[in-house]
Amino acid sequence: MSSWFNYGASHDSEVTLVFRGFTVLKGTTVTLHTVIRSFTSLLLETRCKGFKTCMSHLRYLCSSIHVCCISGPIPSADAHTKAKFSLSRFICRSSWSATAETSDSIVSLTVCLQSNAHIGVDKLILDQGEGVSLAEFVLLFNPWCKKDSVYLAGEAEREEYVISQDGLVYRGIPKRITVLPWIFGQFEPGILDICLQILDESPNYMSDAALDCSERRNPVYVTRVLSAMVSNSDKGVLAGNWSGDYEDGVKPTVWKDSCSNLHFSGIMFTLCLSRALGIPCRVGTNFGSARDSNGDLIMERFYNEFDENIADDSIWNFHVWVENRMTRPDLTLGYEGWQASDPTPQHRSDGVFCCGPAPVRAIKEGELTFKYDIPFVYAKVNADVVEYIKLRDGRVFKMGGSTTEVGKSISTKAVGRDEREDITHNCKYPESREAFWSVSHLPQDLLPFALHLSTCLHIKVRVTPDMQIGSDFDVYAELKNNTMVTKSWRVMFYAQAVSYNGTLGETCGLGEFTEMNLASSEGEPGSLHFEFTVYFVYAYVYKVLCKSLRPLILGVPKVGQNLVADLVLQNPLPEPLELRIQRVKAWRWTLRHVWLPRGRRISTVGPKEFATAKVEFTPKLPGQRKILIDFASNKLHNIETFENLVIYE
Repeated sequence: MSSWFNYGASHDSEVTLVFRGFTVLKGTTVTLHTVIRSFTSLLLETRCKGFKTCMSHLRYLCSSIHVCCISGPIPSADAHTKAKFSLSRFICRSSWSATAETSDSIVSLTVCLQSNAHIGVDKLILDQGEGVSLAEFVLLFNPWCKKDSVYLAGEAEREEYVISQDGLVYRGIPKRITVLPWIFGQFEPGILDICLQILDESPNYMSDAALDCSERRNPVYVTRVLSAMVSNSDKGVLAGNWSGDYEDGVKPTVWKDSCSNLHFSGIMFTLCLSRALGIPCRVGTNFGSARDSNGDLIMERFYNEFDENIADDSIWNFHVWVENRMTRPDLTLGYEGWQASDPTPQHRSDGVFCCGPAPVRAIKEGELTFKYDIPFVYAKVNADVVEYIKLRDGRVFKMGGSTTEVGKSISTKAVGRDEREDITHNCKYPESREAFWSVSHLPQDLLPFALHLSTCLHIKVRVTPDMQIGSDFDVYAELKNNTMVTKSWRVMFYAQAVSYNGTLGETCGLGEFTEMNLASSEGEPGSLHFEFTVYFVYAYVYKVLCKSLRPLILGVPKVGQNLVADLVLQNPLPEPLELRIQRVKAWRWTLRHVWLPRGRRISTVGPKEFATAKVEFTPKLPGQRKILIDFASNKLHNIETFENLVIYE
């Protein structure tokens, strides 16, 4: 479905619909900017906005005529699911109102929708002694209206956070941040129907449909329901699978758009759902994201004598959440704006698996009592890390920790350009103990280990900056004695493969230093050499940095005209690679052909050799568009590229 907001035009403008005998004529069109796009059978409206209906064969018109707008199974004025109002001389933009004009046998009825009306399917009824149904329409939030609780100032921001159907998601680690292009597709056919169905199948609706429909006027409530319904509990969309076995489904890293996920009931972001309903939304990635299992704001790592982690707390390489823009009348003034929600919640909130919306400012200020789930989100970005070793006899010793490991390089896509914007400053103050205590609002004796994390032996590990997947590399450890006396040490140095959520795999490198004596403040270097043939066997997923993998577009980018994308990809490994194109995605483009050399979909590429591929497609709509191309192989994953194109009429 095309965008159902008046793109590029005034959002107080009127939309004209023609009625004959109180029935909507089929094929109704709406002009959006300079492009006329046909809607489906759903009539779409936004809050604060007026629309006009034209009726014939009306018997009479008088001031006693009332207009009703109803929603839900049990419409009620007390529940705000039924609005009844009389005809007036003028339209009032702040409340339900209607005016009427007559010309010959045609009556034009103009209706204005209240700025805090509930969203969802509504019916418009003309009451002239007996109720006559005029129309059924879907009411959405309106980020163009200043009176709406989701109002967003700035046309560029509305274009990025409401209208744009594609974007970028960041992942990796702070020193090696990579980008994943994503198509949200919130205006694609059937997506709005799915959004409404998700709301109607929520436990809230099932337990009290009238109350649920009434609460839908509040974007805070709607966002919270969406967070719960995307998770795998309570009839949600997403099905969790942490086993690594995806034989009966689709591997999560294969998905590159939200539409396929919704249609296929797989993984997606609540961003698609939020934007489809008119709520401004963006994706945020938190690197070094903590999962605090007991709510004490400390990530406690307990190891046994074999260095196996025996604690429930974990730190993910990165974690993705969404931020919705809205007011918060339930909180103190100043906590409106961006609200963080987690589409994959790891804990229960009020008995339900959901997370948020949590005001971003409340996260930064450490307002742990504010709604919703501030302590959990605060720990994601600002928890301290303390490490312990537990001996076989039960004794526990603190080994060390960090005050800076959690919450780094929090990232989102910049407005209007394909660049990373660092929004860490929105969520936390610069790292310091004074800042931590000033915002935590907790007695200091609750966190006895957070202030002084110095240890007897300081170890700093670093990797060569030019390390590349497919080559051998070295890791260096620098040891320093922080005590006032000479100490004898025996250090074991090894490495394990790790997934993005912190799950450890097999040991892929082992080195043991001989016993050494270090005087006070004395240091000692050490190194561990990694061979590709060893570490690659245990690797989970690697992101290949293919800077040369950019499509070369051949042809004139015009609507209806075929284009060809030439791609060249180098095998970075010292061994052969089976390569194929996994998926090609583009919004409102028609894919024609995909082929590799000699007409084969799968090609064997020798060590350090180049593979070529072509993709032919046809743009269907003008404007800026992205094409996403995803490669797959028998040994490497997450090889993707994208290109922006401006398509002309």
